[in-house]
Amino acid sequence: MNGSITFTMIKPSAVESNFTGPILKMINESGFRIKAIKLTQLSKERAEAFYGVHAGKPFFDGLVEFMSSGPIVAVILEKENAILDFRTLIGSTNPADAAPGTIRKIFAKSFTENAIHGSDSDENALIEGSFFFSEMEQF
Repeated sequence: MNGSITFTMIKPSAVESNFTGPILKMINESGFRIKAIKLTQLSKERAEAFYGVHAGKPFFDGLVEFMSSGPIVAVILEKENAILDFRTLIGSTNPADAAPGTIRKIFAKSFTENAIHGSDSDENALIEGSFFFSEMEQF
């Protein structure tokens, strides 16, 4: 996990709460460069496809419902050691456990509505980025 590209998605509750600008500012100030950005909304079917690895798990239906409930901001980011640095910046999935000053500690409403997604590996960054950006291979 030492590639220079990662994928993130600002989730519906954070977009609705008008946190997109402050979150992007934190990302930029942490040395990440935005390579591509898109405001979009996932249909239920697209959310099911994106989170397909979790199909059948108890939280799947709620996750799909939440992620298709409003607009999201999909972003390709660039920085050396992108995955690990970004995972540190966003903090623990559960905002109650997230370090002070992390995106999730500051902007998340709850474990379920944790403000932001971050790829967990170089491979998943490419897969997830390609889901939203057809030109992903150029990054």
